[in-house]
Amino acid sequence: MADRPAFFYDLGSPYAYLGAERVNALFAETSGEPPEWHPILLGGLLKRFGRDSWARGPGREDAMSEIERRASAYGLPPISWPEPFPGHTLVAMRAATYAKEIGRTVSFSLAAFRQAFAAGRDLTELDNVLLAAAAAEMHPRAVLSAVERDLVKRTLREATGRAGDLGVRGVPSVVVGAEVFWGDDSLEEAAAAAAALS
Repeated sequence: MADRPAFFYDLGSPYAYLGAERVNALFAETSGEPPEWHPILLGGLLKRFGRDSWARGPGREDAMSEIERRASAYGLPPISWPEPFPGHTLVAMRAATYAKEIGRTVSFSLAAFRQAFAAGRDLTELDNVLLAAAAAEMHPRAVLSAVERDLVKRTLREATGRAGDLGVRGVPSVVVGAEVFWGDDSLEEAAAAAAALS
């Protein structure tokens, strides 16, 4: 993970959605190579570091409005919030882990993020995860089998643990060398750091 910049995300995070839509282009403009994408469980990080989601706190409405403003500023479709929000994305994150295993990480993850925050579809619903998988040319039966495999479950847990070991406390985060850049608004700084190292 340390050799190539790493982009850590959870499909349930709208801030990670904003980051996912921009990170590869930003890195292409500066360092020429996009970061490696790593699906992880935000809930695992929150538990490890004794934190709770902003989406369950008093600043929820202000943060949602800020996310909507940022999406507009980035030229993205208007945010359509899934119901419920936040949802339970464990199966979707296992599907993202499987997508990484077969080289479809970015295409599946962008499709899933867009299902959630551009179309307002709940990724707790397996059918919505399978829609994203179809967009990434992943066979539904293969996805259904993969999300139940012990190896996929373990890989996702281990990726989350390694992210925490690197100092990742939330998503989106980009690790460049030994430095962690946390937040959608830190992507430009991360890309500049990667360019300085290349």
